[in-house]
Amino acid sequence: MTDLFKLSDKIIREGVANEPVNRVNFELSEIANGIAMVEAFSHSIVFATDDGLVTFDTSAEFGGQPVVKAIRGWNKDRFHSLVYTHGHVDHVGGSGAFVQSERDAKRPDPAVIGHENISARFDRYNMTNGYNLVVNKRQFGRAGMSNVAGMNPAGLTGGPTFLPKTAARPDITFKEEMSLSVGGLEIKLKHAKGETDDHAWAWIPEHKAICAGDFFIWNFPNAGNPQKVQRFPVEWAAAMRDMASMNAEMLLPAHGLPIRGSEQIKAVLEDSATALEGLVRDTLEMMNAGATKNDIVHAVSVSQELLDKPYLRPLYDEPEFVVNNIWRLYGGWYDGNPANLKPARESELASEIAQLSGGSIVLAERAEELAAAGDFRLACHLIELAVQSDFNSKQIHGIRAKIYKQRRKIESSLMAKGIFGYAARESSSKSE
Repeated sequence: MTDLFKLSDKIIREGVANEPVNRVNFELSEIANGIAMVEAFSHSIVFATDDGLVTFDTSAEFGGQPVVKAIRGWNKDRFHSLVYTHGHVDHVGGSGAFVQSERDAKRPDPAVIGHENISARFDRYNMTNGYNLVVNKRQFGRAGMSNVAGMNPAGLTGGPTFLPKTAARPDITFKEEMSLSVGGLEIKLKHAKGETDDHAWAWIPEHKAICAGDFFIWNFPNAGNPQKVQRFPVEWAAAMRDMASMNAEMLLPAHGLPIRGSEQIKAVLEDSATALEGLVRDTLEMMNAGATKNDIVHAVSVSQELLDKPYLRPLYDEPEFVVNNIWRLYGGWYDGNPANLKPARESELASEIAQLSGGSIVLAERAEELAAAGDFRLACHLIELAVQSDFNSKQIHGIRAKIYKQRRKIESSLMAKGIFGYAARESSSKSE
């Protein structure tokens, strides 16, 4: 069994993550006396108490049963409480397996605890079920986490659901803070906006431990996801500063490795906060000076020194996407280009440009030349114009597929890779 603390110590000390930090192996590690972590798509952190187990997050639906099985191999006490750090499906989707485990044992259902906004999130997921399935297909290459057929919670039939039907809603909620006492274990929950508006982190004084949820994920903060609702980088940074002030001896994230040692924990949290604070400061400075969103996206960045940290690599989200989200938060959707206020249909604009340039294939071939020269940003604009002006051209779709396959290879973030890979597959199917 891997010593998770020793591994994270090594990676932080050496400054190189040459071993996986986010592992989905459903392996349980007892990281301290009475504290266990199950590594899954989203980890479950478990505390043993005199009244049963307190579990932070339940992983995704497909991980629920394997996580429960791993915990049962360590401790067979009842699940007293399930605490959601936030309402994303990879954190709440496995809750049905925890509830069913107690029912099979003929014991009371566990209490489900979370921020008051989680229930509203569940409602929104049901209203936007189809959209979320499309997004997950682009982002992860599959329809969704749950992939459950049949009746979904919104009452639609015949297809998969993004939010599992068995996901348990919180029956104990709070707004700003909540103190819990379970079997002699004291827990303080604190709400803070960050990746979501329903996020919370926990301070467990007895162990000097923080359960951080997704505030810290061993990647650049997921504050800019281009396909999801608003993130909150200012509040996110403030939450990490708050955590850093606790002098914690254990930082237990929901993704990646646990970290030990107050100085080390303070350093990683403050580095993450600094990165977000810099993006907000520089973006707002340019907004206040009247710059357009396009100008800002190409000007604002994070220092390479920070991005080289093994826990701040832009492998999931990336700073450019965060800048877009900061603009959306403070400036709305108008990007400063008057033509985009009430735009023409993209296909009509593409046809006009194709006609002026000598035809759609001319645009496509120029896009191919630009891609070969490494200018993928401009190449992608031109290939989109080409395919929109002649959507049925197998030749143009073939070029588009080639360009996006190449661009996917050079991108670092999973989000960019997912969208560009999806575009490549889309055109590959139309070029045959």
